[in-house]
Amino acid sequence: MKKNKHTEQLNDREWADAAAWLSGEKSSGNEAARLLISEEEDIMKKWNDLRYTDNDIIDVDKAWENLNGRIEAEKPVIALPMQRRSFFQTFARIAAMVIIVAGIGWLTFEVAAPEKMTITSSDDERNIEVLLADGSKVYLNRDSRLTYPEAFGRNSRKVSLEGEAFFDIAPDASKPFIIDAGKATVRVLGTSFNVMTDNGHNEVEVYVSTGKVLLTSADGAQSVTLDPEYVGKVSPVGSSQARNTNVNYLSWHTDMLVYDGERLEVVFEDLRRTFNISITAGDQAINDYRLTSPFERQPHDTIIKLICTTFNLHSVGGEGTYTLYPGQAQ
Repeated sequence: MKKNKHTEQLNDREWADAAAWLSGEKSSGNEAARLLISEEEDIMKKWNDLRYTDNDIIDVDKAWENLNGRIEAEKPVIALPMQRRSFFQTFARIAAMVIIVAGIGWLTFEVAAPEKMTITSSDDERNIEVLLADGSKVYLNRDSRLTYPEAFGRNSRKVSLEGEAFFDIAPDASKPFIIDAGKATVRVLGTSFNVMTDNGHNEVEVYVSTGKVLLTSADGAQSVTLDPEYVGKVSPVGSSQARNTNVNYLSWHTDMLVYDGERLEVVFEDLRRTFNISITAGDQAINDYRLTSPFERQPHDTIIKLICTTFNLHSVGGEGTYTLYPGQAQ
């Protein structure tokens, strides 16, 4: 580390003043603080990282207060020539005192963040289960990515999501569960809900099964609080909520589809969402045919065959893309 001729010459009183500045007790109007800002900017950034890390939070202000009082209480009997010491040595001594006061063990200048884990699902995988450290469970839909720490901090539980997932969150009133969904943030205490980071309309969409969820846009300008059975949507330009009317909203997760006189156009959309396939009607009249049938844990090709048999249709295509036509195949 580069040695600075100015900060090397600071005495203990000046270091105490600088410490008070770091903890916010004093402004940066003293000479020691100005030297720290001008000559040790990188280390000051690392120290500030200690204050705002997501790990178990150190009460830095209290630690500095105790350290300041300790330095003030020291009364040397014999005045000795002050030894020159590098900023690194002095900062290490102060950091060690802070750690002792906080009672959390040794930390280095590089703030030790908990190890992050990332689980990714492919385009043909769904319901990939992830068990979090607090007992919460997350189920990933296709083409989704969840990033989470091996252990949560003292004050919150934070993860990030790209794609879609169903969350079953273990209750903990003292530690809110927070999901970074890109364009929005989802905040809960203990509940079950579904999150889509992009529903195809530049919106983050959340459906609540149990509990209560706060959905807020990334800039904080839009927010909505959701009760069970409600779907909320947030975008940079607005927010909305409405009661869910689609009994098959979570079919990708439950592996169940239930229809009681539903139009085939709606059925095709459910199959698209559940199985990541495309079904279109070769004759628009087919969209208005009405289906009554439950499907439980059946593959999509079986469901398509049952629909064709029921309505005297035939299917053309494959590999995830199907078109249905009237009559039997020629």
